[in-house]
Amino acid sequence: QVQLVESGGGLVQPGGSLRLSCAASGFRLRDYAIGWFRQAPGKEREGVSCISESDTVTYYADSVKGRFTISRDNAKNTVYLQMNSLKPEDTAIYVCAAHIHCYSDLKAHGYGTWGQGTQVTVSS
Repeated sequence: QVQLVESGGGLVQPGGSLRLSCAASGFRLRDYAIGWFRQAPGKEREGVSCISESDTVTYYADSVKGRFTISRDNAKNTVYLQMNSLKPEDTAIYVCAAHIHCYSDLKAHGYGTWGQGTQVTVSS
């Protein structure tokens, strides 16, 4: 079975850091672009970041540039999202998804495999 499983979410204070993991099973993650998306209550799902299948091109939403870093470890079949300087507005469910390539505008259309999500809460 093809599956993506997110982990690493939790409660963190503003200014703190978290590292989210997106672990793949049933397929080789290195063959796919992996995007991170988030959805907060009352808001539409938005693209956060994406790393290309070539591992040379990355994309970030303007709201997270300079604070978040996406990376992959092909040996572990895992993609990471390092989140620093977290803000309350980063609070959301974070989901990873696999696609043939990244969209520069981080749109979600075409992603066929999605994880179940991990909750990130930034609060004092």
